[in-house]
Amino acid sequence: MTGTEGKVVAITGASSGIGEATALLLAERGARLVLGARRTARLAELVARIERAGGSAVQIRTDVTRPEDLHALVALATERFGRLDVLVGNAGVGTISPLDDLRVEEWDHMIDVNVKGVLHGIAAALPVFRAQGAGHFVTTASTAAFRIVPTMAVYAASKFAVRALCEGLRQEAGDALRVTTVSPGAIATDFAEASSNSRVRAEITKMRDDLAIPPDAIARAIAFAVEQPADVDVNEIVMRPTAQG
Repeated sequence: MTGTEGKVVAITGASSGIGEATALLLAERGARLVLGARRTARLAELVARIERAGGSAVQIRTDVTRPEDLHALVALATERFGRLDVLVGNAGVGTISPLDDLRVEEWDHMIDVNVKGVLHGIAAALPVFRAQGAGHFVTTASTAAFRIVPTMAVYAASKFAVRALCEGLRQEAGDALRVTTVSPGAIATDFAEASSNSRVRAEITKMRDDLAIPPDAIARAIAFAVEQPADVDVNEIVMRPTAQG
């Protein structure tokens, strides 16, 4: 299947930011959407917005740290639309802080969401893709997967892991499945608010306000990968503001 029209796309972390922007763009281009996030009220608003514009979308509460939630997301796609063509693994968290803060629970949470959440998505969708003989994993990483800076050691480690997992998956996928990793730089989202360190939160907020690009820039990159012919696999896309060092 070439293009976006008619494809069934599941998106985690769909209630805001990059996930929301991706849902809106793919719906506009004719995709049928299965939207997952923890904030169900925001999901409901997004589904209603898509349907008012003539699109097709359903929602389900999805916490990517729970394997059963990912299986339910994939099951909803196959039950409602008969298949799943693309899984956009977009859920992520950035509770960044200096290692000296010793925020061990936050470190654990980042690993659970950013790394295990990707694995749970693979475990849920891979058997469906194999049975169909086609499928596409699109996973949001970060430019932190390429460059480590102070306060982001654990976050960067989680995103390095995401790139490694996706590259391993690509190599094992064979000639029927596609694997794309999208690594955004500074994006105008509420990313900074996750940090419980006030100094770090202020620094990230200032950088966002000074140079961040909108989430729909990343949505366009995701759409570009999704709409390629089946024999074209866009493996990695790195996008950042032109002004970002």
